[in-house]
Amino acid sequence: MAARNQNPRSSVERALRLLEAVDRRGFGARADELAEEVQLPTDHARRLLRSLVREGYLERLEDGGYVLGGAFAMLGQANREQLVQSRLVAKMTSLRDELGAAVYFSRYADGEVSVQAVVDGPMTPSVHEWVDFRATGHASAIGKCLLAQLDHDSRRDHLSRHPAARFTSRTNIDTGALLQRLDRHPTTVPMLDLQEYAIGTVCAAVPVTAGTTVGCLAFSLPVEEAYRLKETAETMAAKAAPVLLALTV
Repeated sequence: MAARNQNPRSSVERALRLLEAVDRRGFGARADELAEEVQLPTDHARRLLRSLVREGYLERLEDGGYVLGGAFAMLGQANREQLVQSRLVAKMTSLRDELGAAVYFSRYADGEVSVQAVVDGPMTPSVHEWVDFRATGHASAIGKCLLAQLDHDSRRDHLSRHPAARFTSRTNIDTGALLQRLDRHPTTVPMLDLQEYAIGTVCAAVPVTAGTTVGCLAFSLPVEEAYRLKETAETMAAKAAPVLLALTV
């Protein structure tokens, strides 16, 4: 992946360190004080703080200090799950419009691949789920991206419960080769699906792990737009940080 792209996880980790520092101080802290406490360059801390204010995680006081914002005031409410889903879909919608592609958020939960949110549109149709996504770990970009984040034994367990099946002429059903590929795949490189799940569709996925959750963000394109796959995947990876932040609410 191009060197200009930053790891979205590291950006989120720095943002969370700033949030924790603001929470510890309580009465408000200035940008330079927060930057020193979390050991970040002041300019970088200021950019992250402005982003957190825009997202509602922080508020900036008249004296220049920062306190926790309205998003955190809702943490104890019964609708927390709905709040997280709403913020997640809003970020995905923005990403869909920027990428010009349908966007998916998935988790690996209870031993299964689970597509939890899909944002598409008339000009950005999602792939037709003609085979249950839970059975596509070996073929779909989503499935392979999630499996790549598991340990070797967990991957073997999953593939023993969901044996590799041929969905198209491009589907690789060699489990041994797949396991080797997953072992070698760099976490910073998007996982691809080149018509392995459905003829006429190409996909890419990147990990978006928040806490102990194994998740990924993906998009799909019609095969006629496959020339956009690499550049769009790089853009998605660079823009994944707001999606990760939405999951931390």
